[in-house]
Amino acid sequence: MEIRKIIEQAIGKAIKTLDVSSLGKVGVEHPADELMGDYSSNVALKTGVKAKVIKEKLEKDKDLMKVVEKVEIAGPGFINFWLKKEWLVAEMLKVVKQNKDYGKGSWGKDKRMVIDYSAPNIAKQFSVGHLRSTIIGQAIYNLHKFSGWKCVGDNHLGDWGTQFGMIVAAVEKWDLDLSKMSVNEIEEIYVKYNKLVKEDEKYLKKAQEAFARLEKGEPKAKKVWQTAIKMSLKDFDKVYDLLGVKIDEAYGESFYQDEMEKVIKEMKKKKVAVKGEGGALIVELDGLPPAMLVKSDGSSTYFTRDMATVKWRRENPNMASDLYIYEVGAEQSLHFKQVFAAAEKTGWGKKEDFVHVAHGLVLGTDGKKMSTRKGTTESMEELLKKMINKAAEINETSARQVGVGATIFNDLKHSPQTSYKFDWEKALSMEGDSGPYVQYSAVRALSVLKKSMPRTGGKDLKLDMASLSEGELEVLRKLYRFGEVVERATRELSPNLLCEYLLDLSRSFNGFYGNNQVIGGENEDFRLGLTAAVAQILKTGLGLLNIEVPEKM
Repeated sequence: MEIRKIIEQAIGKAIKTLDVSSLGKVGVEHPADELMGDYSSNVALKTGVKAKVIKEKLEKDKDLMKVVEKVEIAGPGFINFWLKKEWLVAEMLKVVKQNKDYGKGSWGKDKRMVIDYSAPNIAKQFSVGHLRSTIIGQAIYNLHKFSGWKCVGDNHLGDWGTQFGMIVAAVEKWDLDLSKMSVNEIEEIYVKYNKLVKEDEKYLKKAQEAFARLEKGEPKAKKVWQTAIKMSLKDFDKVYDLLGVKIDEAYGESFYQDEMEKVIKEMKKKKVAVKGEGGALIVELDGLPPAMLVKSDGSSTYFTRDMATVKWRRENPNMASDLYIYEVGAEQSLHFKQVFAAAEKTGWGKKEDFVHVAHGLVLGTDGKKMSTRKGTTESMEELLKKMINKAAEINETSARQVGVGATIFNDLKHSPQTSYKFDWEKALSMEGDSGPYVQYSAVRALSVLKKSMPRTGGKDLKLDMASLSEGELEVLRKLYRFGEVVERATRELSPNLLCEYLLDLSRSFNGFYGNNQVIGGENEDFRLGLTAAVAQILKTGLGLLNIEVPEKM
């Protein structure tokens, strides 16, 4: 049983024997100051019972005292718990024995989760925002899978809309061959044609007429559209390959064209969609602005396509899920509130079944939004390669793993909702809060184990617990928290919590390593076991963030 639950159960049993008229939420958390114990509870504060009374009852709990060294009162209303050294060492050996399976959860068993992430727009460069969506989305996917969920990743490509009418019209006007163009060049012709539209309305009409032909499936227009998709995906795959990302499914907005009529029909029949001003079909939502399902000219909207996506996912056996996560920029927050509320109103699930993870912006050192299209010509592929080239200055053999890992960790260490400044030097630093620092800690631990082979500290230990140093105990007190952190990061959709933990464990391990001789030192088997446990957790944790551990740094 998880150690936290043992403590929670013991508290529950102690309270049951007391006359408590009201009970607030009793917390069992790790104290901010590690000198105050491994766990702390506000039970006395919440129950109004004297801490001394609760402490005495807890100390009589045999199951609790098998794993807890001591129970102490800390200030008014708080009780602190210290875990037994023997239990901490046993848990360390469990890490070594269970290897990559240590920390796996089962609370997601028999549950399915679909996550909509990355979703770059066809005929446009892979943006910084889509890079964030890809990195955060993949980490959330990995965390859920590790916690027992069956996961499906869906790359909802932006491959439909009036902008494709402009591209078709531009190709016809200038007799272009998109098959010889990069996605950057395709975007440039879109921008060029868009300028003409602003100068002369006839070009807008041509674009609208071209998109109408595309919607009807005209071969000429469809070929241009398909070529734009092909060339865009070719460029996008370069970014995915560098990131080591492979998304399960990729359905563009165009895939849902046939579903839209069904959606409109059902929402009208259920009187969810009603006529608005000017003849548009709208959905009125409590506490939110109405959403437009069909424009007054009869054309669909982004909202229509997302409602069609919801319906199709709910009805498709491979996609029907307990939870639907959308990792999309914060600028779409209102839109997704409308989609989720409308889905509930139509009877396609509860709002709680849908979650929008709204990521913030990536800012340049000037504090302004980073963009691959404004003020710089760099694509996401070029940005990642720049990181790799900078990492090569540290070690050429591990350049890709370190450069890409630094980019990923630098993003994930921030809460998804926050915006942050991208600093090349800090991201690649071998010290401080960086991915390379955690990677280096893992490489250091693995290097020690390689030198010690075949002794790796995974056997029964004859250890005098009194001989353990503060540095060793500090590492031990970090190891067992891994599973807790993974579960919390998964439930809260916050990979940054795992980043914080990995940094904390790395600091403690490097402090221990700097003050203790592992091979040939005192308690060698124990120290090798400790090193092996740290190496495994760092490797597993980085893997959940989609970061590799290089052989050398």
